[in-house]
Amino acid sequence: MALELSRQRTRQHALNQFRYIKTCVLARELCLLVRTHRATFNTKDVNECCSFISSLCGEAGCDEPSSLCSKAAEAVMENEEAYLQLCGQSCKKCGESREPSRPLPTPERSVYVA
Repeated sequence: MALELSRQRTRQHALNQFRYIKTCVLARELCLLVRTHRATFNTKDVNECCSFISSLCGEAGCDEPSSLCSKAAEAVMENEEAYLQLCGQSCKKCGESREPSRPLPTPERSVYVA
């Protein structure tokens, strides 16, 4: 029984970590890529990329960063200064909501698994 509960907790932790990487980590990496290469992208590129990043944030349940990123995607088409301000706010909110890494539950005793 204890082994089954431990397996279920470990499974749930791994699934949560997968979802986190699939959404939050990917969104942050893509955002960094856009911000790093902003000078080489045209406004349409930035709009499409930021819209996609916004959808990843929304999927992760980060509504405020998603909304700010979506507004930044729209603003880049008209006003670069507004875009930069919204993008900065979104990145700051994203950083505030980072999920702390949690260690895996440690078993009471070591078990050799072949």
